[in-house]
Amino acid sequence: MDFAWVALALNDLLWIGTAFLFGLLAKQFGLPPLVGYLVTGFLLGSQNIVDKNLLTKMADLGITLLLFTIGLKIHIRSLLQPQIWGVTFIHTMVVIVAIGLLLFGVSLLGLSQLAGFSLQNAALLAFAMSFSSTVFVVKTMEQRGEMDAMHGRIAIGVLIVQDIFAVVFLAIATAKIPSIWAVLLLLLIPLRFVLLKLLELVGRGELLILYGLLLAIGGAEMFELVGIKGDLGALILGVLIAPHFKSEELVKNMLAFKDLFLLGFFLSIGLSGLPDMGMLSLAVVLTPLALLKGALFFKLFVKFNLRARTALLSTINLSNFSEFGLIVMAIGVSNQWIDQQWLIIMALMISFSFVVSAVLNKNAYSIYRNNREAWKKFQSDKRLPNDQILNIDDAKVAVIGMGTVGTGAYNRLYQAYGNQVVGIEINTQTVKEHHSENRNVILGDPSDADFWDRINQTHQLELVMLTLPKFSTTLAVVELLVQSNFKGKIAATAKFDDEMERLKAAGVDTVFNMHTEAGAGFASHVLDNQTVIGKT
Repeated sequence: MDFAWVALALNDLLWIGTAFLFGLLAKQFGLPPLVGYLVTGFLLGSQNIVDKNLLTKMADLGITLLLFTIGLKIHIRSLLQPQIWGVTFIHTMVVIVAIGLLLFGVSLLGLSQLAGFSLQNAALLAFAMSFSSTVFVVKTMEQRGEMDAMHGRIAIGVLIVQDIFAVVFLAIATAKIPSIWAVLLLLLIPLRFVLLKLLELVGRGELLILYGLLLAIGGAEMFELVGIKGDLGALILGVLIAPHFKSEELVKNMLAFKDLFLLGFFLSIGLSGLPDMGMLSLAVVLTPLALLKGALFFKLFVKFNLRARTALLSTINLSNFSEFGLIVMAIGVSNQWIDQQWLIIMALMISFSFVVSAVLNKNAYSIYRNNREAWKKFQSDKRLPNDQILNIDDAKVAVIGMGTVGTGAYNRLYQAYGNQVVGIEINTQTVKEHHSENRNVILGDPSDADFWDRINQTHQLELVMLTLPKFSTTLAVVELLVQSNFKGKIAATAKFDDEMERLKAAGVDTVFNMHTEAGAGFASHVLDNQTVIGKT
């Protein structure tokens, strides 16, 4: 037996197992697993049991895949909204100037932790602090089914623009001069047709994943060959195929690989050194600046005519520091622009900000609902077309969530009640598709407390049917209905028995188990349309 291989395997098992345990522990506290990965890196930093070369390669690939998946989400038209690019640009500039000057001013007071802190150091740290976490926000919104909500789309748009700023910084920071062959990269534009055709041919499954890896890594390598930062190539390849209808499926397939390889990045940050008490205390003092950053977001959002609720929920999502801040600091350390201790301090600040942001996100709806009138004082009288309070006219029945199940329910109810049925859907494209088929479906967020207050004050809704994909969203809507003293009946779908019990306890009158009752419905359909067994 090769005992050297066994020793290597045991070492790998140790750091992988430790990362898993601390990632799982972080998840139990409502935090993203990457917080646990950072802790694992700190714990293993003093032990010579981790292959740092392996982690470096994992980190590089993780960042490449991160930028590729970001590119897949970039739809240029959506980013052109001033509520996204305008707010992000102003916010970034203000944060760099205000926090940069604040940090530099504090350094002049003679604090030992900030000794020798230059204006350049302060500007770099402030730039790193201006980013919000794409990983944290996307994971949080996916769990709550808010990716297609107005505040979700705004937050994602801001994150994408911030990520573009980061990619530009990475390209400039390498100080590479592109070769004359870089002009050949323009051929990617006419070749886009070929890339999209291949995307259609690969279908689903492992070929789709392999094609995504080929595009991300191949794009990075092409740009590196002509003297341009490879990460920019991965981003641009993602942007080129983003408009294709299969890009969303590709993103979902690539996310797990991106998260896996980013494990190497977060572990390597922790391995860069153990924090001392000075670093810990400085991180604790600086973490509240994430809330100051959030307050600026809220002020800008309402100035750009977002409703107070939309502005607040977007702000809560963005009130944290980002893994891109670590990437910026890592570049700064490698170029000797800032001391290495700030890389560790930034990692601690990100972890602490995730704790704060997790608590805020968990209570986001109640933070708005309990202080609604106070928040509304900040909003302007103008309304954006997609940020209106819903109006269901004279409808008696509302089907919320117009996916496959919701559409089937709507069609059946329409046969019985006609135009008294209305569908409510959070996804803009889905609403357009229903309009093309002449269904009465409106765009809106069912978790909007203002909407349900208006329903109870001005409408005679008698039945609400919830066919939402996320149980957490269904439960949140039920709680809103109960708190707004809704007098009609509530029906909802669920997938598991424990979900059914929780919905009934929350106030739902009828719960439909998607798994068991779908099978019973299928059998009934067959019996109704076929000859009964044993009879002629």
